[in-house]
Amino acid sequence: MLPIVAIVGRPNVGKSTLFNRLTKKRDALVDDIPGVTRDRLYATLEWNGKMFLLVDTGGFEASGEEALSAEVKRQVEIAIEEADLIILLFDGRTGSVLGDEELYLLLKRSDKKVICAVNKVDGPEHEHLSLEFYSLGTDKVFPISSAHGYGIRSLMEGVINELPGTEQPQEEEGRIRIAIIGRPNVGKSSLINRIIGSERLVVSEQPGTTRDAVDISFERKGKHYLLIDTAGIRRRGRVKEKIEKFSIIKALKAIDRCHISLILLDASEGLFEQDVRICGYALDRGCGIILAFNKWDLVKNKPSLEKSLTDSIDRRLGFISFAPRINISALTGEGVTKLYALIDEVWEQHSSHIPTPVINKALGDAIRKHPPPYSGGMGLKVFYATQVSVHPPTFIIFVNRPDRVRTSYERYLVNQFRVRFGLDLIPIKIVFRER
Repeated sequence: MLPIVAIVGRPNVGKSTLFNRLTKKRDALVDDIPGVTRDRLYATLEWNGKMFLLVDTGGFEASGEEALSAEVKRQVEIAIEEADLIILLFDGRTGSVLGDEELYLLLKRSDKKVICAVNKVDGPEHEHLSLEFYSLGTDKVFPISSAHGYGIRSLMEGVINELPGTEQPQEEEGRIRIAIIGRPNVGKSSLINRIIGSERLVVSEQPGTTRDAVDISFERKGKHYLLIDTAGIRRRGRVKEKIEKFSIIKALKAIDRCHISLILLDASEGLFEQDVRICGYALDRGCGIILAFNKWDLVKNKPSLEKSLTDSIDRRLGFISFAPRINISALTGEGVTKLYALIDEVWEQHSSHIPTPVINKALGDAIRKHPPPYSGGMGLKVFYATQVSVHPPTFIIFVNRPDRVRTSYERYLVNQFRVRFGLDLIPIKIVFRER
């Protein structure tokens, strides 16, 4: 499980600009208007060989000019609870204000690591702008410029030195970990209650009932499972409660540590853009994916609705066409018992290890059937392949020029491996390396 680093601070101190600087992309919306980041953005980041999840958050606004409001204080408490390390960002241009002091004191009361950085310090001649923040009581302040990159390397060295390890919790070993994820109010808790045959989880018609990720262990036919119920992942613009902002981190953490993502969709409502995003989250992490269409009792025997849903799936979820689909009703129990066999089948494929001679025989056959195309006047030479990991099955293919591999040919080899090795229900990964 990757450690989480959250960037927090008042509005307009440059949190999103820092996020963009560190991730080297423009995923975060940057604007001079305070409060632009309504939702939090996240990115998996590697710095000097250490990986972590970086989170950009909304600004913690003061109430008037006096103190942080109770609602914002609650969000800070959630940020403290979820993050392993917090980068507290100040504005060197405005200097220290009351909201900074209040926020700093709230964070220091926790047992989490807090690193203070003063933004908008564009060079050594402006470092004096950071000195007054020592009056808050911090031992170290990093003067930086998110816009120009000044001081970023020193800041990140400080972050890396304070990050915890990424070991998997010991108690989860030996269990098939299944995260139940999806939009709010699609029936995640109801499905878990149906699966385990008890009412151990709170079930409510109100979206967002599940704030935390809840782990439930159970055994069936000698196999051990861990079900992870998560908070609903809302699309941007729909997160109104401050308390919900960090519940999404819990859901992403659940995806990060699961073997299989059981993505629950509301068949009666059809596909939403956020459903597609959730599938993308799971695919990025390489976990097994099962698409479960809940509330099927409201759709079946209605040919027009079924056709509309099928067409939408084929059109918008083509990038996970391998993922098995199942129609269920958590309310009536229809189709739920079939989930066990599907989970076991996906798990078996996700854990597959193919012998190296078998891999190279399949690779040779695929190349003879369809040789790699010429690119830039040079032919691609493929030497041999081997499997390096499972969850998902990951293969390395050694070639003369990895940069000459076309995306279309990579897809071709992935599809050939799927058919040859019986890995038709899971994502598989191929990495090209120079021999």
